[in-house]
Amino acid sequence: MVHADAANFAPDVTKEQAYEQVLDQAEGLFFEQRNWVCNLANTASLLWHAYKSLPAPSNQVNWAGFYTLDPQSRPGKPQLILGPFSGKVACQTIPFGRGVCGTAAATATTQVVGDVDAFPGHIACDGDSRSEIVVPIVVVPSAGSGGAEGRVVAIIDVDCAAPDGFDDVDRLWLEKLARLVAESCDWP
Repeated sequence: MVHADAANFAPDVTKEQAYEQVLDQAEGLFFEQRNWVCNLANTASLLWHAYKSLPAPSNQVNWAGFYTLDPQSRPGKPQLILGPFSGKVACQTIPFGRGVCGTAAATATTQVVGDVDAFPGHIACDGDSRSEIVVPIVVVPSAGSGGAEGRVVAIIDVDCAAPDGFDDVDRLWLEKLARLVAESCDWP
């Protein structure tokens, strides 16, 4: 069983090694645990501690967490609701299509934004944020359940106080993490 030591990262860890540890530890924490709240909370902690163990700009991450599909969304007007995270208090709901998070949810595509002030409709939950990466968590229907398209159930949102805080390494590993989270939770 994995617990508190899961968030300890070596002082000279590379970004790739940190992400690999996040995935390995998350997989261990998810073993026989499918509750999405529990799994997202532990994953937010793992991400936070991974970023804080890395050199700049990664150690300038100021928010790491999740928004989930709001089950109280009105028909035809889906929105995200704040989920487990580490960082300052945040926006509670975000409509699909609005800001970086809403765009990722509406398009089911990863958004890497080097300058949030240049992103149309950016929602400034934390005025210190300068860059952001948002990765959709998409649940793909099981074979035989009809329909081939997945459904966005949540997003991973990471903000950085430095411009251009994220790159293709972040995209690659966070997309792997999103797939693991999608498959490891029972979603409402």
